[in-house]
Amino acid sequence: MKKIETIIRPEQFPRLRKKLEEVDINGLTVSEVAGCGQQRGKQALFRGTAYEIKLLPKVKVEMVIESENVDEIIQIIESTCSTNTVGDGKIFVLPIENAIRIRTGESGKEAIV
Repeated sequence: MKKIETIIRPEQFPRLRKKLEEVDINGLTVSEVAGCGQQRGKQALFRGTAYEIKLLPKVKVEMVIESENVDEIIQIIESTCSTNTVGDGKIFVLPIENAIRIRTGESGKEAIV
């Protein structure tokens, strides 16, 4: 099993959610986060005063999937969320030793489907 964590632009999430549902990936954890990378923030003007926003809003999407589905999910994320500009986000793939469904005690693959 693998855990995929992706940080994306908030406006890309509805499209990504739809694409993941099409391939039966329904178990997601979604968090509103803020961060910076190559974008390094942006300048904004509020009531005539210029200021710098260093942390930009992003959405973090986490899912645990079977290892054989990793490449397909990465391709879906890339094709759905890429605008070919700085700030599109990142994808992280982490190993998962086990998963246990608290309610039933099921573990492994049965706990993530």
